[in-house]
Amino acid sequence: MITDGFLFLGVLLALAAVIVYCEKRSRLAFFRYVPGFVLMYIITALLNTVGVFSQDDEVVDLGAGVQDALLPAMILLLLFQCDIRKIIKLGPKLLLTYVVTAFSIFLGFVVSFLILHAVLDPEAWKALGALAASWTGGSANMVAVQSILHAPQDVFGYVLIVDTIIYSLWLLVMFGSVSVSDKFNKWTKADTRYLDVHANDEETADQKPIDLTSLICVIGFSIFISAAASGIGGLLPEIGVVITSSTWTILIVSVLGLVIGSTKLGNVAGSSEVAMVMLYMIIGIIASQSDFASLGQAPLYLVAGVIVMIVHVAVVVLYAKLTRTELFSLAVASTANIGGIASAPVVASAFNRQLVPVGVLFALIGAFAGTFFGLMTAQVLSLL
Repeated sequence: MITDGFLFLGVLLALAAVIVYCEKRSRLAFFRYVPGFVLMYIITALLNTVGVFSQDDEVVDLGAGVQDALLPAMILLLLFQCDIRKIIKLGPKLLLTYVVTAFSIFLGFVVSFLILHAVLDPEAWKALGALAASWTGGSANMVAVQSILHAPQDVFGYVLIVDTIIYSLWLLVMFGSVSVSDKFNKWTKADTRYLDVHANDEETADQKPIDLTSLICVIGFSIFISAAASGIGGLLPEIGVVITSSTWTILIVSVLGLVIGSTKLGNVAGSSEVAMVMLYMIIGIIASQSDFASLGQAPLYLVAGVIVMIVHVAVVVLYAKLTRTELFSLAVASTANIGGIASAPVVASAFNRQLVPVGVLFALIGAFAGTFFGLMTAQVLSLL
C-alpha cells in the first residue's frame, strides 16, 4: 500500500505516461472507442479498489491540493485555442443549431432525473451535472464540475462509465449518418448553400514548435493565474450550492482564457499538451478515491444516459424539421457536445473535409460553456 504522497503522485504520472505512449504510438483500434483519460480513471480506480493507494491524510490532502492547483490552470490553457472572433463567423444558423443541441441535452437530463431520481443516489444530481458538463463540453468540464460539487466518487465512476459507453455508440451513429444525409436533408427541405461560406475557412494560426521558453511560460503563467484566481474566488460571496469559491475561480480563468484565445498569446506552443498532462493528473487523483467494489447502481445511470439521448434526438430532429436544417450541422454539433474536440472535426471531415473548422469551433464553444451548462444542470436537478 502506498502511503507516501510523493510516491503516490509519481505512480499517477508514470501510469499516465504509459497510457499516453500506448495511445499515441501503438495505433490500437481500442483507443478509438476508449479515450486514454478513461483508461486512466479505470486503472487507477481498480488499483485503489484492491488497496494500492492509502486513504491516509498525507495522500488524500496532497492529492486534493494538487487537484485544486491544476484544475484552474488546465481550464485556462485549454481555452487558449478558443478564438471568439472565429466562433462569431460561424453565423447565426450554425450557432443556433449548437445552442439547441446543447439545450436538448440539458432538457434530457431534467427528464431523465424526473423519471429516475427516486431510485438514484441522493447526491446523483452532482454526478449527473458533471456528466452534463461532459456532454456539452468535454472531459475537462466534467472534472471541473465534479471538483466544484464534490460528487460522490463511486457515483462519479458510474457516470464516467456511462459517458464512455454512450460516447462510443453515438460516434458510430454519427459516422453512419453520413450515408443518409441526402435523404434527411430532402426530408427537412434544408438549404445547404450557407455552408459554402465556411467551406474554405482554414486555420491560419502559425504556432511555433514547443521549446523551453514556451513550456516555462505556459506552466509558470498558468499556475500563477490559478493561484491568483483561487485567491480572488475565495473573497467572493457564495450563492446556493453551485456558486461557490471554486465556481468563481473557474469563471475567472474561463473568461481570461477566452480573452487570451482572441489574441496572439493564444497561439503559444505547448498550451494544449501541458493542459492534457494536467487533465491526466486530475483524473488520476479523482480516481484514486474511487472504489469499484459496489457497481450495483451503474445500470441505472446507463438508463439515465439513454433517456437523455432519446430526448436529445427528439428535440434536434424536431428543430431540423421546423427550421429546415441540414444533417451536417446537427451531427457535428451533437458530436461536439457528446464527444468534444477529439471527435467533432473527424465527424465533420466525414461529411466534407473543407468543413472541419466548423467542428473545431463547435468543440471550442463547448470547452468554454460546458462547465456552466453542467453547473446549471446540477442546480436545476438539485431543486427537483
